[in-house]
Amino acid sequence: MSSSSYQVSVPMSKRNTNCVPETTSNDLKTFTGGAVLSFHNICYRVTVKSGFLLCRKTVEKEILKNVKLLDVLAARKDPHGLSGDVLINGAPRPANFKCNSGYVVQDDVVMGTLTVRENLQFSAALRLPTTMTNHEKNERINMVIQELGLDKVADSKVGTQFIRGVSGGERKRTSIAMELITDPSILFLDEPTTGLDSSTANAVLLLLKRMSKQGRTIIFSIHQPRYSIFKLFDSLTLLASGRLMFHGPAQEALGYFASTGYHCEPYNNPADFFLDVINGDSCAVVLNREDTDGEAKETEEPSKTDTPLIGKLTEFYANSSFFKETKAELEQLSGGQKKKKISVYKEITYATSFCHQLRWISRRSFKNLLGNPQASIAQIIVTIVLGLVIGAIFYDLKYDPAGIQNRAGVLFFLTTNQCFSSVSAVELLVVEKKLFIHEYISGYYRVSSYFFGKLLSDLLPMRMLPSIIFTSITYFLLGLKPQVEAFFIMTFTLMMVAYSASSMALAIAAGQSVVSIATLLMTISFVFMMIFSGLLVNLRTVVPWLSWLQYFSIPRYGFAALQHNEFLGQNFCPGLNVTTNSTCSYAICTGEEFLESQGIDLSPWGLWRNHVALACMIVIFLTIAYLKLLFLKKFS
Repeated sequence: MSSSSYQVSVPMSKRNTNCVPETTSNDLKTFTGGAVLSFHNICYRVTVKSGFLLCRKTVEKEILKNVKLLDVLAARKDPHGLSGDVLINGAPRPANFKCNSGYVVQDDVVMGTLTVRENLQFSAALRLPTTMTNHEKNERINMVIQELGLDKVADSKVGTQFIRGVSGGERKRTSIAMELITDPSILFLDEPTTGLDSSTANAVLLLLKRMSKQGRTIIFSIHQPRYSIFKLFDSLTLLASGRLMFHGPAQEALGYFASTGYHCEPYNNPADFFLDVINGDSCAVVLNREDTDGEAKETEEPSKTDTPLIGKLTEFYANSSFFKETKAELEQLSGGQKKKKISVYKEITYATSFCHQLRWISRRSFKNLLGNPQASIAQIIVTIVLGLVIGAIFYDLKYDPAGIQNRAGVLFFLTTNQCFSSVSAVELLVVEKKLFIHEYISGYYRVSSYFFGKLLSDLLPMRMLPSIIFTSITYFLLGLKPQVEAFFIMTFTLMMVAYSASSMALAIAAGQSVVSIATLLMTISFVFMMIFSGLLVNLRTVVPWLSWLQYFSIPRYGFAALQHNEFLGQNFCPGLNVTTNSTCSYAICTGEEFLESQGIDLSPWGLWRNHVALACMIVIFLTIAYLKLLFLKKFS
C-alpha cells in the first residue's frame, strides 16, 4: 500500500517464494521521490534431512510452504539457497539494508514494562548517530509520537500479561514508531493487523496510507483484510505455492480475474475472493469448471485440482499485459544486468559504541526489573520468609553430636536452595529471545553488549541481594560460628554458588525457545549434583569409575566451603577436654574430626579451592552461553 506515486507489493495468499517470476514494487509510471524496491526471479531452496543417525538422507526441495517473501525482501531470510535480485532504485541492495530499513514483526516485540516514550528513547539512543544531540533525538521522538497519534499514551506503560497497558492498536503503533525513529524510506510490516479488531486494524492501515503519502514505501503482508482496508491498497501481489498469480494495480485485480473466467459474487469481499480463487475452493472456481467440463467434479480431491489451477493462472498471468509492463520496468530498473544469486547480506552496522550500547541495555534491563515485581520484589519477599522459616526450624544450634547433624543439614539446605532458586535465570535469555533477535538484526546493539548488559543489570543484583539477605537472617538465628570473617565467607560462598548455578542456567537456556525445557534440564542436573554434594553419600566411598562426577557438582563445592568455614575449630563434646584427649573413640568431638571424615582438607587451601572451582565454572558456563547466543540462528 502506498500513495499514487509509490507502489508496494502486498502478499495476500500463501507467501511461498519458489521461483517467483519477475515482479517489481513500482508499476506506476511517475515517481515523486522515495525508494523503489524491485525483486527479480526470486528462488528459494532448502535442504531437508530425514531419517535417523547414519541413515539420514539429505534432500533439496524447491518449495517450502512457510517461506515468507517479506523476509526475503527485508533481508531477514537466510541467504543460503536463495537466488535472484533485490534492487533499491535499480542498484544492488546494500549489505546493511536491514539496519537502514524498518521492519515491524507480526508479534509486537516491545518492552512491556516500559512506557511508550521510554521504548522510543531506547531505539533513538542506539540507532541514531552519536553526532545527534539529546535535544535533537527528543525532537525526533516527539515528532514520531505526534505523527502516530500516541500523544495521550506516551507516558503509559505498554503493558504485559501482568501489567495493564495501552490498547492493541496503540501497541502496534508503538512497534511502528520504534522503526520510524530512523526515518527509513522503506518500511516492511509482517501482518500488521494480527490480533486487532476490524476497527483498530482499519485505523492502523489508514495510518500506513497516510505515511505512504508522505514519501515512504510501505510493503506488508496481510491476512484477509476487510473491504475498507482492501480499498487502500495501491498494488497487489498474489502468490500460491511459490508462484506468481497476479501483480499489478489492486483496483484492476477484479477485472483481471474476470477475464480469466472467475467473477466475484455480489457483496463478496475481493480479498476473500482472490484467496478462494487461487486456493481453488470458491464458487467462482466451481462455476468455471462447470462451464469448461460440463459438470462440477465435486468428488475430485483438492490435491488433484489445485496444481492445474495454479499452473493455469500462472500461465495466464505470464501472457497478460500486467506481466509485460512489469517486465519492461524491471529491465529498465536493472539496466539489463542480472545476478544469479543474491549477495550475502548478513552484515550488521552499528551507530553507537560498545560502551554506549552497554549503558542503555543495562538501564533498560534495570527498569524492566523494577517494573516487573513478579521477578524482583516477589523473589526478595520469598527469600525473607524462607530465611525466617529456616531460622525457626534450626534455631540456636547446640554444640553436641546432634548439633553436627543439624549444622550439616542446614548448610546442605542453604547450598541446594541457592541452586534451585537460580533456575529462574533461564528466563533471562529465553523470554526476550524474539526481542533480542529483532533488535540485533536491526542494528540496535552487538551480541556482547546485550550479554554483558543483562549480566550487569539483572543477573548480578538478583543473585547478590538474595544471598546477602538470606545469610543476614539465618546466620544469627542459627547461632553459627560467632566470627566476623566466618559471616562474610558464608555470604561470599552462597553468592558464588548462586552465580555458578545461574551461569549454568544461562548456558543451558541460551538459544532455547521454551522455558519449560530449559527448566527441566536444570532441575535434572541439580538432582544429580545433589547426590555428589557430600551429604547424601560419603564421597570417599564412591567407586572410582563414578567418583569423577563429584568434580562437576556445584553443590559439592559450596557445601564443602560452608562446612570448612563452620566446623573448623569447633568442639561438639561439652565437658570433654579436647586438648588432652585429642581423639574421641566413641564419637566425633571436634570439627576437625568431622571434616576429616568427609574428606575435606583442613588447610586454608581446602577452603578457597572450592571458590576457585566455582569461579572457573562461572567463566566456562558464561562462555558457553555467550557463544550459543553469538552463533544463534538469527535469520529465519
